[in-house]
Amino acid sequence: MRGRNFKQSMLEYCKIILVKISFDKRLFRKEYRKTFGYLKPDEHNELKKWIREQMKDGRIFLDTMS
Repeated sequence: MRGRNFKQSMLEYCKIILVKISFDKRLFRKEYRKTFGYLKPDEHNELKKWIREQMKDGRIFLDTMS
């Protein structure tokens, strides 16, 4: 249970960092790639979905995400 809380907080931490650096596309991609080492595959899918929602809402300004 404790490990799950850590991963959940790591997911939230990744979201915070990505929002703060979304002004620089190259830096954003670099940090996004780092999340693969921190998160489980299902959490990474959740992060991807969250990024798309943020882009749609205009909170993250990126042209495309690869």
